[in-house]
Amino acid sequence: MADDPKGRTALVTGGSRGIGAAVCRALANAGAAVAINCRERIGQAEQLAGEIVKRGGRAIVVAADVSQSEAVMNMVERVSAGLGPIDILVNNAGIAITRGVDDLTEDDFDRTILVNLKSAFLCTQAVLPSMRARKWGRIVNISSGAARGAGSIGPHYNASKAGMEGLTRGYAARLVKEGITVNAVAPSLIETDMMSGQPQLVSRIRSAASARRTKWRRP
Repeated sequence: MADDPKGRTALVTGGSRGIGAAVCRALANAGAAVAINCRERIGQAEQLAGEIVKRGGRAIVVAADVSQSEAVMNMVERVSAGLGPIDILVNNAGIAITRGVDDLTEDDFDRTILVNLKSAFLCTQAVLPSMRARKWGRIVNISSGAARGAGSIGPHYNASKAGMEGLTRGYAARLVKEGITVNAVAPSLIETDMMSGQPQLVSRIRSAASARRTKWRRP
């Protein structure tokens, strides 16, 4: 089938932990060769790659700061050399800097937009030439419920994820006729280790979710 990932090459940004690691495992289990991108958690990424290889799959680790254009181009070249041209891109890299409106700084905003939004643009642009040449590609952007709701992290995070969904729509409309699909997945809170250092945030989101359930259950 055209959408079967078996034999394809996939790049997952922020793939060393959490949602990214789960995506890497799922793609590998489906038969794709997986490039696991990370910026700092190289040990975790290598452990995941070893796990995939041990199960008979193909995986490599490509450390790179995906918010920097030169680093992204080098990363794509390394993946292509090690596993083949990239067929599937999962833009998962992201940060969640929890800030109230009064505490939010310009640096917080800039860093969030760079990592959560600009990285998706840079990686997409970098893989498009080879996808177009083969008239096939699958790009999946990991968004968030915060793209359309208030969320609990902060307005900078809302802006980055809303921007990602706008980016998704823009690319999707322009690339579908070339055999390249672009979609966004917007999960709500998932308790990964990115959230493990923010217990107050997790508690607040749980309380809000519980309150919403109680409201809808009222007769």
